[in-house]
Amino acid sequence: MKNFALIGAAGYIAPRHMRAIKDTGNVLVSAYDINDSVGIIDSISPQSEFFTQFECFYEHAYRIKRDAATALDYVSICSPNYLHHSHIAAGLRLGCDVICEKPLVPTPEILDELALIEQETGKKLYNILQLRHHKAILDLKDKVAREASEHKYDVELTYITSRGKWYMESWKGDPRKSFGIATNIGVHFYDMLHFIFGKLQRNVVHFTSEHKAAGYLEYEKARVRWFLSIDANDLPASVKGKKPTYRSITVNGEEMEFSEGFTDLHTTSYQEILAGRGYGIEDARHCVETVNTIRSAAIVSAQNDEGHPFLNTLNR
Repeated sequence: MKNFALIGAAGYIAPRHMRAIKDTGNVLVSAYDINDSVGIIDSISPQSEFFTQFECFYEHAYRIKRDAATALDYVSICSPNYLHHSHIAAGLRLGCDVICEKPLVPTPEILDELALIEQETGKKLYNILQLRHHKAILDLKDKVAREASEHKYDVELTYITSRGKWYMESWKGDPRKSFGIATNIGVHFYDMLHFIFGKLQRNVVHFTSEHKAAGYLEYEKARVRWFLSIDANDLPASVKGKKPTYRSITVNGEEMEFSEGFTDLHTTSYQEILAGRGYGIEDARHCVETVNTIRSAAIVSAQNDEGHPFLNTLNR
């Protein structure tokens, strides 16, 4: 049984980490968040300590290091994107391995800094890249590897996840804190594309705003037109008014169904990490480089057939 702490306990994704800790037979010793809306802890780990000040959380974690039975083994991080770097560094320096939500950090340079802290502390950082554990994605990866075609696959990625007015008032709506739409809601899709189709060769951005972004990516084995949005107006007529989310990936015109199977992927990720097979800094580097380029890229007009079909419907 391993002892865990959780940073960012009041966030949307935190309950999945709490359940993963419990479901893998481990214990949540302490949790921290500046917000105190963390009643979910009662149904998962009621014995957990809870702090709303980081200094108190850190002091408690440092104090319980004195006894091997109570010392933390892992720190899990679900805090806002812009705090990941600092919280990862703190966890490693507490003598813990660290599990962090995506996006890990915004730039490759920060990855390099964290790699140095790993060396200094002898501890390991893991990134939650749960789509790598999804059966449909693993099956497609195997299919692409088996076919070994010289022709690149034509892929269309569309992800629309409706968000209300609260979104732009939260840290997620501040690009200095979330690093923008493509990073905040797209980074795990870019990781998935790299995981299946190999190294990225070309990265072009056709449109970007506070609420949506679109572009073109070319991998060793695929040509990808992508569109991401938090605007409900972008939902196709077939789902508008029925579902708030539309997630579609087509490969050579064939829809890849992966709407189901997400429920337990965090627990699977934890199982793999605890078994020594987790994804670390170098595994996350490719998608970090991808979103770093997207954020700084000049907007260009779509050429030939590289533009996503939804580009034609955007209100510019």
